[in-house]
Amino acid sequence: MKQGPLNLITDVAGLRVGNAEDDGLRSGTTVLTADAPFTAAVSVMGGAPGTRETDLLAPERLVQKVDALVLSGGSAFGLDACSGVMDGLRAAGRGFAVGEARVPIVPGAILFDLLNGGDKGWDENPYRGLGRAAFDAAGEEFELGTAGAGFGAMTARWKGGLGSASSVLSNGVTVGALVAVNAAGSVTAGQSRRFWAAPWEVDAEFGAVGLPLVLMGEDEPSPSKRQSEATTIAIVATDAALTQAQAQQMAVAAQDGLARAIVPSHTLYDGDLVFAASTGVKEVEDTFLLGHAAAVTLSRAIARAIYEARPRPGDLQPVWRDGLS
Repeated sequence: MKQGPLNLITDVAGLRVGNAEDDGLRSGTTVLTADAPFTAAVSVMGGAPGTRETDLLAPERLVQKVDALVLSGGSAFGLDACSGVMDGLRAAGRGFAVGEARVPIVPGAILFDLLNGGDKGWDENPYRGLGRAAFDAAGEEFELGTAGAGFGAMTARWKGGLGSASSVLSNGVTVGALVAVNAAGSVTAGQSRRFWAAPWEVDAEFGAVGLPLVLMGEDEPSPSKRQSEATTIAIVATDAALTQAQAQQMAVAAQDGLARAIVPSHTLYDGDLVFAASTGVKEVEDTFLLGHAAAVTLSRAIARAIYEARPRPGDLQPVWRDGLS
């Protein structure tokens, strides 16, 4: 596997990503969309998920494709970002056709960033507006680190953020990942700066600081956040043509990548979730490598989220890059 040209999920042709954030709110939203509906599925493994429209992603449901996927801060308030995205899609004439009516299909997931120091004293939920702004900003290139749904994210030790990566397989299929990292666990080993994801790093994309070295029993993890304050939410995507059932298998496999990059993961404090998306451009005879590629690419995206985070006034946690020469 090698990186795609942008090393972003938008290396999967036809996909676009938009971010919107509010500096005072210390939160934001990220939207993945495309020019045409795409197959989507989901895997939820954390103990505290917050979701919208994920039930319809089961293979036996009527609707097999979606118009966009949303990752957002804001806890349950952030689910309203999906409404803003629906507004944008409706204005564009997009949506599932029911007679003359069109209903945009926009599943979403949220992370908890309500206690990160931002001003949360709003009178009107701001996330609908953030969702519309993110949709309107969607393009092939987008900012990582302190951006979008990762704008106010935190982890056990380092400031969190938004990450993305891509992989091109030997058969020409592209796999991409997009993730907002707000984990109860740690992305680095012990007290070091070494990423758990280091074995899968490509071309020094998150600093090339070396493999993690941890002795048995060293730095046993303990909760650094209170219950339901965490969650890592992600999307893995491919241009391979997949059924919804196959996309769900890819989402499940990608959870391995989350577990490799964050220790511990899938805890009761996290609502860890992975969406899978397929644009259906390339027919492949064997989907064996897709799950592995999704897991590896998601691990890399998680490390990139922390690596790309930037310091801002009022940060409650250190930025990984601080102190580097």
